[in-house]
Amino acid sequence: MSAHEPAGRHMDARGAGDKAVENSDYYDVIIVGQGAAAFSAGLYAARYKMKTLMIGEEFGGETLTSSIIENYPGYLQIDGLDLMVNMKQQVEALGVQIIDGRADQIEREGGRIGVRVGEEAYKTGSVILAVGRERRKLGLPREKELTGKGVAYCATCDAPLFRGKVVGLAGGGDAAIKGAIMLANYATKVYIIYRGSALTRPEPISLQKLSEKPNVETLLEATVVELLGEERLQGVVIEQKGQGRIELAVEGLFVEIGADPRTELAEALGVELNERGEIIVNKLMRTNVHGVFAAGDVTDASGDLKQVVTGAAQGAIAATSAYQHVSEHPDACEYHAAGYTID
Repeated sequence: MSAHEPAGRHMDARGAGDKAVENSDYYDVIIVGQGAAAFSAGLYAARYKMKTLMIGEEFGGETLTSSIIENYPGYLQIDGLDLMVNMKQQVEALGVQIIDGRADQIEREGGRIGVRVGEEAYKTGSVILAVGRERRKLGLPREKELTGKGVAYCATCDAPLFRGKVVGLAGGGDAAIKGAIMLANYATKVYIIYRGSALTRPEPISLQKLSEKPNVETLLEATVVELLGEERLQGVVIEQKGQGRIELAVEGLFVEIGADPRTELAEALGVELNERGEIIVNKLMRTNVHGVFAAGDVTDASGDLKQVVTGAAQGAIAATSAYQHVSEHPDACEYHAAGYTID
């Protein structure tokens, strides 16, 4: 144990270091998510010698949608995918078990918490919710059918597929601007379609880079109202103030209009949310529910600043709080013996 780790009992597979009948399905902490906050929590939990399980349906979270990251300490620049791969390899090297799947049920019974993934159930003394946010959709007819057939939600992931083509991008925030910059490196033409009268608070450096892309055109006070095409997207119809309905011949439409916190699991546990649907946490990443912690973009911990660095910091704090919680409540063994399950 390094000088940066708190003193405490060495936890083993029985949970909290107690002498109990071993149950391989019991964990000191279960971390839900596979983004920066989750991997950081996994790193710290493993170093505290907690038996740790990570469950995540989408590897990488929002960081995976970033092309080149230039504001994460220690790197002049790094690809978002590379950073997430590095984080995952780091926690795997420390023995953290990772399940690629959806945590589709979570329940509390007594002092313990059960998490179900498909037909499998896992038990724990603490949970860290680091589930991030889900990208908003336009809500247009045939949007779902055309997803992957011209409609996309990740410029970093899919921009190379539109080399030499004309594309549109719906949105006007900083993430949208960064997506347009990425697309401009491949597409012959990029239309930014935004309902506001001005782009929404992009970073100055993003605006500077956008101004250097002559193949980007910004259409303000405009909204996508219709998707054209049967088997694949062939165009969009927009409504623009003072111009009426305009048809744009595009082969791709990237939707970058924000995201909403994933709170289904939190609500199932009775975790308190704020008016924006974010999990309310204190400075130790504790929620109002005993043994339940949260970190990253799903929380209100850092206001509007949702960054890789803030998520990673919150994950470390959440793991430390979970470690302290499990250390202070070493009664997990009686639940092992009881064979707690989720119905």
